[in-house]
Amino acid sequence: MEGKAFLVGAGLLLASVASMALAQQQQPQPGRGVPSNTAGSTPGETPTNVRPPPGGPVQGQADNLERLQQFRTTGASLQIETVPQEGRRADALRRNLERIRLPEGFRIDLYAVVPDARHMAVGAGGVVFVGTRKTRVWALTDRDRDRVADEVKVFAPSIGFSVPNGLCFSPDGILYVIEHNRVVAFPAAEFFYESPDVAAEVVVPQGQLVPASEESFNHGARVCRIGPDNKLYISLGQPFNVPPPAKLDLYGQVGMSGIIRMDRNGQNREVYARGVRNSVGIAFRPNSSELWFTDNQVDGMGDNTPPGEINRSTAAGQHFGFPWYGGGNVRTREYADSQPPANVVFPVVETQNHAADLGMTFYDGRMFPEEYRGAIFNAQHGSWNRTEPVGARVMVTFLNPDGSVKESKPFAEGWLDDETNEYLGRPADVAVLRDGSLLVSDDMAGAVYRISYNRSRR
Repeated sequence: MEGKAFLVGAGLLLASVASMALAQQQQPQPGRGVPSNTAGSTPGETPTNVRPPPGGPVQGQADNLERLQQFRTTGASLQIETVPQEGRRADALRRNLERIRLPEGFRIDLYAVVPDARHMAVGAGGVVFVGTRKTRVWALTDRDRDRVADEVKVFAPSIGFSVPNGLCFSPDGILYVIEHNRVVAFPAAEFFYESPDVAAEVVVPQGQLVPASEESFNHGARVCRIGPDNKLYISLGQPFNVPPPAKLDLYGQVGMSGIIRMDRNGQNREVYARGVRNSVGIAFRPNSSELWFTDNQVDGMGDNTPPGEINRSTAAGQHFGFPWYGGGNVRTREYADSQPPANVVFPVVETQNHAADLGMTFYDGRMFPEEYRGAIFNAQHGSWNRTEPVGARVMVTFLNPDGSVKESKPFAEGWLDDETNEYLGRPADVAVLRDGSLLVSDDMAGAVYRISYNRSRR
């Protein structure tokens, strides 16, 4: 990225300034920490004449990002909002976890109380950054390494975010935050996060990730990964249940209903994959260039059709069927009389209908038994309009050595009450902690959980 070398090279100077500022800091004020039920989809199809309020950064903070790019302070308060980690709410979350079913030898614990917790990125130093579908990014710190977060506080509070759902780290420690319609990079995020002012660089300016006319509250949560080619990959949903034909040319040009990639400085943008309805989970299979991703199927076709998807992309330019196919090989009513593109790539796993598969990761840790290494873990957020709710669990998919699918099955479940059909939580993302345990975010309960393995219990 242009200016990246300068940003990183100035790290020691900025860290010194940040440390001096923090020495004057007063005790942080507890945050409200109120959870919200942020469902994975919006019912029906978004009318073309309905638009949300103008997107973009929080009002009053528009100039701060420019100041940070110039290594200037913003005057933001040193009293950074934090979230209480003990009390009635934390106790209730721990009680709910007693109901979660796991394979023998595994256990689940509360890692942190994190309001609206969505997609996660784990830094090389162990700090966990968590995005939301609102205006905050959280930083979780386990200072004593007891595998429970000691502190949860707002990251970069001097910047106004808009739906900063997608987070990912580059190998050289740059945190990318993918908002609804902007991309911002934070060099040495773990180095500066203790201060309200952090090193920052705009990768995609506000309003240029998708056309402003296509900004929507529906399917607007983005996710990202850095590929083995050192490029930035971003999934771009589209506002509709099934888009009208008049939108297809525009979406094909900008990469909506697909996955785009670009240089890490935002240059050389191209459409990598097409025919993707709304992927909120992408990951590269280790030691390969294969991009795997979840995709959520069309609503309104019935409880038991179409299926959800896990897809395997082996090369740029592949088409995954939407909107001609609503999930798997099930044709949509809207495009039933239209010829699908040639050589459509169908999913390698058809997941439970309307379970809403979101975040995914390949397990590359060493804590779990050998058979889990290289397996896919993914979060099923849970259905929003199914007559009988399903999902709200973590799935595991085992692969053969050649990358073909061996088996896919539930790994952690119990967040859906079998008697009342109430959700006790809704998993949104999964990530591997540095010790090899698995983190699970939950945007309904407002928490991050940690799943660990004890060999002596097997």
